[in-house]
Amino acid sequence: MPVNLAAPSTSQCTPFSPAPWRHCSTSWPRASFLRSTILPQVAWLRVDTQTILTISSHVITKNHRIAVTHSGHRTWSLHIRDTCETDRGWYMCQVNTDPMSSNTGFLEVVVPPDILDDSTSTDMMVNEGSNVTLRCAATGTPRPTITWRREAGGSISSQEAGGAVVSAEGSQLEITRVNRLHMGAYLCIASNGVPPTVSKRIVLIVHFSPMIHIENQLVGAYEGQKLMLECRSEAYPRPITYWTSPANETINNDGHYKVESSTSGYETTMKLVIRSVRSQDYGLFRCIATNSLGETDGKITLYSISRPSSVRKSNTRRDSKKFWSQEHGYEKTVAGTMEESSFRDDGDAEDDDSESSARGPLQQPVLLLLGCCVTSSIIARTLPS
Repeated sequence: MPVNLAAPSTSQCTPFSPAPWRHCSTSWPRASFLRSTILPQVAWLRVDTQTILTISSHVITKNHRIAVTHSGHRTWSLHIRDTCETDRGWYMCQVNTDPMSSNTGFLEVVVPPDILDDSTSTDMMVNEGSNVTLRCAATGTPRPTITWRREAGGSISSQEAGGAVVSAEGSQLEITRVNRLHMGAYLCIASNGVPPTVSKRIVLIVHFSPMIHIENQLVGAYEGQKLMLECRSEAYPRPITYWTSPANETINNDGHYKVESSTSGYETTMKLVIRSVRSQDYGLFRCIATNSLGETDGKITLYSISRPSSVRKSNTRRDSKKFWSQEHGYEKTVAGTMEESSFRDDGDAEDDDSESSARGPLQQPVLLLLGCCVTSSIIARTLPS
């Protein structure tokens, strides 16, 4: 199984001052090499299997991926080509001195994640209301983390999280009481920090019997009117849909009726266009949806209404003037009636004032002159002779 190597791993040791060899890691399938700076007579060994790999410039093991090189017989390198998981373990470079000198190191092989198809769920079909468990198995070093997401976004109903979440972790995703909203594609994503991250797409299909929604169950129309009736159905598998007339006959496309339908996911919109309403169209129309799990219908009652009366608009100046005169003449008559009524309700004093105010300007000086004469005669009679 191939692994990508990020950088070559090295280790050095000398017969005079052995130094601890730090752990090194490699990834499939690049080559790995271990290095030792020594005097001649160097051997490389696999510690866990007690296998001699090389002595000096000679490769002892039959593994064709192993090679050894040196630089001036002082720096010796062990090369492992096409590194695989079985190469993981402890290695030792040994110098044949007296006393013997050696150094050991651990080769860690990291492996990118890989999803196991045999142990991972495929596309699933379940009935609405049942429970379902999606499984995802992956290998890799370090051990991969499994994350679940919905391909189209949205939330996931996670029993462990106690509700709806954007993503859930774990090798299993349990959904209780599945409904149509759970239908869709789910992604099982495996990652362990070693690229690339891998994923598998699992489609959950939920089967349920048809349901029909109608916004207007009572529709009024007059004869000759063009009309459209509409129903919305939810069902999976996708249903067979059709309309029936008030005579309980299946409606087909003809010169009078036009049947239309459009589907998106598990929703189907049913439309019936009546090009010109006739008297026999009044009554009960039914929109019907049926699939393998059941059948249901919706009812729309079409009743008769009066044709709206046409209103002539005043398009000429003469019509406008006539309308204005009639309106203002009526207001003038009403105003005159109100003034006359209030005039009749006044008292006698107000009547006298009204008569006085109605006299002309020439009558008022005459009355004043007569008043002066009467006064003068009275004064003359009272004076002694």
